[in-house]
Amino acid sequence: VHYSMNFIWRTVIIVQKHAAEDPVTCQAKFFIFLFSFCFVILSIDGGVENHLEMGKKLLAAGQLADALSHFHAAVDGDAKNYMAYYRRATVYLAMGKSKSALPDLSKVIELKPDFTSARLQRGNLLLKHGKLDEAERDFKKVLKSNPSSREEQEAQSQLKKSDEIQRLVGQAQSDFTRRDYGSAVSHLDIIIDTCLWDADSREMRAECFVQLGEMGKAISDLKAASKLKSDNTQAFYKLSTIYYNLGDHEMSLNEVRECLKLDPDHKQCFSHYKQVKKLNKQIQAAEELIQQQMYSDAVSKYESVMKTEPNVPQFILNAKERMCHCLSKDQQTAKAISVCSEVLKADPQNVNALKDRAEAYLQDDQYEEAIKDFESAKEHSENDRQIKEGLERAQRLLKQSQKRDYYKILGVKRTAQKKEILKAYRKLAQQWHPDNFQDAEEKKKAEKKFIDIAQAKEVLTDPEMRSKFDQGEDPMDPESQQGGGHHHHHFHGGWENFQGFNPFGSGPFNFKFNFN
Repeated sequence: VHYSMNFIWRTVIIVQKHAAEDPVTCQAKFFIFLFSFCFVILSIDGGVENHLEMGKKLLAAGQLADALSHFHAAVDGDAKNYMAYYRRATVYLAMGKSKSALPDLSKVIELKPDFTSARLQRGNLLLKHGKLDEAERDFKKVLKSNPSSREEQEAQSQLKKSDEIQRLVGQAQSDFTRRDYGSAVSHLDIIIDTCLWDADSREMRAECFVQLGEMGKAISDLKAASKLKSDNTQAFYKLSTIYYNLGDHEMSLNEVRECLKLDPDHKQCFSHYKQVKKLNKQIQAAEELIQQQMYSDAVSKYESVMKTEPNVPQFILNAKERMCHCLSKDQQTAKAISVCSEVLKADPQNVNALKDRAEAYLQDDQYEEAIKDFESAKEHSENDRQIKEGLERAQRLLKQSQKRDYYKILGVKRTAQKKEILKAYRKLAQQWHPDNFQDAEEKKKAEKKFIDIAQAKEVLTDPEMRSKFDQGEDPMDPESQQGGGHHHHHFHGGWENFQGFNPFGSGPFNFKFNFN
């Protein structure tokens, strides 16, 4: 009666569920259930046999869950019926639940020791789980129990395979002890090919991958191991630490939570959890500040991220990459260039840092440098619209900046006399002399500025060149010359070509030049 009620109830639910979706499926299911229902009504006396029969039919129709409930009923009805266990094991295997199939097969063998095909199946499962000694015992028993020729063949070949795996396991372990992780992996690959569900081999291979720096592969082995072995807190802990060392705080948090779900008092997982949680909170806060365009606050937040985790290079790098972004957005040009450059030293292809440093260079009128950065960024990220626009903008600004205004460079009026021009020149030349700067970046900027100042003085103190310039032509630029410019050769080629030219024609200053 219990079963009949159960079937009526399930039929009602299924009809409700499917009527809306698909009348045909609905009808089919309805008939299967009706059929089952009648069967159950008829078989309340003959119970077990009918459940087995029904289960077989449903199994053949691929209705695994329904077949399973019949086999459960059969086992409940007769705990000594070895076929009930055997059929249930078959369903478990079809559902991919080999762990549940094993005890059923063992029960079959206990009830009927000469049932060779059950023993052979159990041997195969044990082999897949890496339980080699137990598997071998089953294969040997099969060979002794007068098997059919097909069973004999299978048992012999599986026994041979198992021996081979035993040998490889020994080799893998000695490789591992010798720290020859590459060889260990090649042996473990063959082992895992056969022992698909062996958590221990996966964990050993994961450890080898960690040592070889192949984190992606270590992760997939540990994920498998966490599913293969129940309550595998260690696998979750390892996964969490690997993600952490890769700088992935979100994945690290997910995995350590899985460990604590299994064991809330797990010491390692709990202390790791507190650390990741703290870091996670700071990073989220920093990102929210960036969203709100509160860049300098975000920078200090990322500074505290680096204090929270000073030992994982990837977190430091991620933090600096975001700081580079904030400083560039906040127009703290010099700081931005310096932080972005630190990131690019560690990770030369970092597109974000290249874009942010390029923007900072533009703010600093370093157009050529900006163009270089945008071009590198473009190589690594071809379809980025921001990069394309940035590059075009940088090229336009460069062009515009090349039309130099010599009056502006010296900060004098277009009407200035030669005396005023020389006075302004000497003051600026003293200020921007490269020898006054220690920092390499600053020195480079000073050299460029110094050459501009010297060129401005040369043009504006030479009446012929000055009048050309006043007519919108740059006598220092060979391209804008209408033939016969002879003065410009002094300067082209920059600072190195400055030798032998004394820009301090007259005057009390005596500067030391270091050409090296």
